[in-house]
Amino acid sequence: MFLAHKVQENVRAALRDEPRMHFDLSQVKASWEEGVLTLEGEVSGLDLKKLALRQAAGVSGVEGIIDRLRVHPTKAMGDGEICSEVLDELVGDSAFTGIIVRGSTGPQAFFPRGLLDFWIDVRVDDGVVTLDGEVPSLSHKRLAGILAWWVAGTRDVVNGLGVMPEEEDSDAEIADAIRIAFDKDPLVDPVGIGVRVQDGYVTLKNQVGSQLERRAAEADCWRVTGVNDVRNDLAVAEKLPVAA
Repeated sequence: MFLAHKVQENVRAALRDEPRMHFDLSQVKASWEEGVLTLEGEVSGLDLKKLALRQAAGVSGVEGIIDRLRVHPTKAMGDGEICSEVLDELVGDSAFTGIIVRGSTGPQAFFPRGLLDFWIDVRVDDGVVTLDGEVPSLSHKRLAGILAWWVAGTRDVVNGLGVMPEEEDSDAEIADAIRIAFDKDPLVDPVGIGVRVQDGYVTLKNQVGSQLERRAAEADCWRVTGVNDVRNDLAVAEKLPVAA
């Protein structure tokens, strides 16, 4: 009992050490048993969810984490509506042409594979989108997760998509996925944005046209599987005064 209390206190201290977590600390609950830490609660952004998991993983005594952290949705939506929009995003994207996409709601949904080469099963339960199936590349897997996160009611994405044939992951793969996200995001002009990835840590450089675009570019990075942190060094171009 004492050890569990000590580990939980150390986790709380690790979360406090991350200044971006300050406003969401009270929303994160931690419990520990036999090396496994459970984090649960609802935080205001995907960045804070990932930061909490990263900070907790570095605490001595934490050998594994059960992730029950959810992200506060930007819009209240039912599971059926979320599922429908995720399906629309996937079916409407040319990258998934030829891949069967199916969906349902609730924890018991299951689709037999049959003779399909590539397929994506979408299940939504209490705002949590689960992606299962098999896709032809890591880029497809990451893009499917990004599109699921773009749906306003999504509270979490569990990306269980397999890749066939198997590919070795790398920082270059993560950078490619970020650039794909920028290309598809109507709020972002990817021309001129520098992307550097090292050990899952992303740095954005150069210049964008507005604060909205700057925030959107960073948010897209956080949505990419494998990103551990984002340093946003994007400058916002100054608008020239309009001549009288």
